[in-house]
Amino acid sequence: MKILKEISGVKKSLFLLAPIILAGFILFPEILDKDKPVIAYTAGIAILMAIWWMTEVLPLGVTALIPVAIFPLLGIMNGKAVSEVYFNHLIFLFIGGFLMALAMEKWHLHRRIALRLLLWIGLSPARILLGFMLTTAFLSMWISNTATTMMMVPILLSIIAKMEELKGNKGVRQMEKGLLLGIAYAASIGGIATLIGTPPNPLFIRVFKIYFPKAPDISFAQWLFFAFPLSVLLLTITFIYLYAVFFRKGKASFNIGKDVIGKEYHSLGQMQYEERWVLGLFVTLALLWLFRRPIHLGHFTVPGWSQIFRHPKWITDGNVAIFIGILLFIIPAKNKAKSKYLMDWHTAERIPWNIILLFGGGFALAAGFKQSGLSAYIGESLTGLKDIPPIFILLIIVTTITFLTELTSNTATVETFLPILAALATAVKINPLFLMVPATIAASFAFMLPVATPPNAIVFGSKRLRIQDMVKTGFWLNIIGIAILTLVSYYYMTWVFDIDLSQMPIWTK
Repeated sequence: MKILKEISGVKKSLFLLAPIILAGFILFPEILDKDKPVIAYTAGIAILMAIWWMTEVLPLGVTALIPVAIFPLLGIMNGKAVSEVYFNHLIFLFIGGFLMALAMEKWHLHRRIALRLLLWIGLSPARILLGFMLTTAFLSMWISNTATTMMMVPILLSIIAKMEELKGNKGVRQMEKGLLLGIAYAASIGGIATLIGTPPNPLFIRVFKIYFPKAPDISFAQWLFFAFPLSVLLLTITFIYLYAVFFRKGKASFNIGKDVIGKEYHSLGQMQYEERWVLGLFVTLALLWLFRRPIHLGHFTVPGWSQIFRHPKWITDGNVAIFIGILLFIIPAKNKAKSKYLMDWHTAERIPWNIILLFGGGFALAAGFKQSGLSAYIGESLTGLKDIPPIFILLIIVTTITFLTELTSNTATVETFLPILAALATAVKINPLFLMVPATIAASFAFMLPVATPPNAIVFGSKRLRIQDMVKTGFWLNIIGIAILTLVSYYYMTWVFDIDLSQMPIWTK
């Protein structure tokens, strides 16, 4: 037990408490559902993994493998099925994105981009944070927040490296935490603003239409009119919050002259052959991600390039990322002393496989929630809210989904909860939109754990954040998000969607 001697007393206690909690759920499954013990088993495993992830006593990738070892033993999921969950199109999106980031680093393109951005955005901490958050949020409105984060993190890391070079590691440590978290949070917040920004949004449209076919269509513009101001408000508060937590103390000591950065940039000289190729592939990747699917802008639609293929729905962002990643290994380099091709396997071995496993563990846990019926159990437990005022029903639902999404995929959570909320709305005689729209958005408000969202996992993969950093910062942002979403939905969404809380709409009958 040497490992336990090297950790703090609190962490040691939590580490040992987690299996005891799991044992309690296994021995007494009737505390949740006496007819389906797997519900309690899954809850116990989820609690154990959450505690072990937060304490980081074991390597994160090891904790992520627990579903492979235990799900089949407890009858939660078939061993083959749970193993397959660990590799899917999002995992390949990660791998392809990491390959591009490593190629940029290998040929020092990231350094050139970083210096150019510093000269353009400005050198104050506030300008750098705001610049990255606004860019990330805007891109996430139109393309996958995962792809957006993949594009932004390598550029940010190169800027951080330049800051460390000029100011030292210690002077930049707090700033880099705030910048990385700023990108992750901005990607999630930007994604809620449009119907195509994040998978739960179009999923809501499909489920809503299935359950209420007579309801009027929710247009792109109507969703934007509600969600965009909400996104801007939360992004503004998040910027202020991160600046106060990570930047305020070090503001006075951070001072880099623009002439220093300009001199560094000009010392790079002309862009080399390899840099031009990697930059071209990077831009190509971004454009392919951006225009893969049709973009509906009210009455105008920008066609997606995937439509030229026989099965456009078969093509994912992960396929695109791997295609470009393979090209990096095929295109020859001129600097043969450094490498024969733009990318080599020795460099590719630096892909953070522990983070790949970590994210796979999150997928497996989400699948277990759905397969065991735990998600449905949690959702159905909300049906006893009939006599509670609407704003408190909304608060309970938003809070439940926000914290549940920390351990499950937002798409899986929405897929499970929306049908339940449709039935709940009918039972308590309240407009279904009042519950279903905020629930959909709440699924993107998980800011605490790396497994909660792809952007969280990607910034954690930089190895410059600890889980404690994310939990401590993300918890309060979760609370802020819950409060803002509840109030904005109750006072503003009801006006945008013409919701009368005193009566059911005709289209529900």
